[in-house]
Amino acid sequence: MVIEHGSRRLLHCNVTEYPTAKWTLQQLREAIPCEHLYRFLIHDNDNIFSTELDTSITRLGINVIETPYRSPQANSICERVIGSMRQECLDYMIPLNETHLRKIVIEWVSHYNLSRPHSALGPSVPDPPPGIPMSIGHDRHQIADKLKVISKPILGGLHHEYALAPD
Repeated sequence: MVIEHGSRRLLHCNVTEYPTAKWTLQQLREAIPCEHLYRFLIHDNDNIFSTELDTSITRLGINVIETPYRSPQANSICERVIGSMRQECLDYMIPLNETHLRKIVIEWVSHYNLSRPHSALGPSVPDPPPGIPMSIGHDRHQIADKLKVISKPILGGLHHEYALAPD
């Protein structure tokens, strides 16, 4: 899982039953564009983060920082996202196989980036939809005439996304 800290946006997420250093490096290559502004990669001491992987990432101009052993708080942003994914999604769904799990995760990541409120963002979303059809004024509990709230179920109805639309 690759997270852009400033906006709490998930840049890349994938699933495999057998993660390896080679697979992890490929995921990082897919997530990090050639022209990037990233300065650091923070990771734990798992075997999938090999010396070769760290060397390859360093060649991209990114400093590699390894978290101390048994210190999940040192990588708290990633730990929080993984916890959110589990609590809001995976604790309620039973993936049938790797492909099914990948589809679930892709849908949750889209929800996380596009419509799930983030209290750290005040509560906003990392990638808000363009053109909200009305400005939100002082009275947030009234909707302007000729507009209605529409609900779209996601993850099989586990969550819902809401928007305003013409009546």
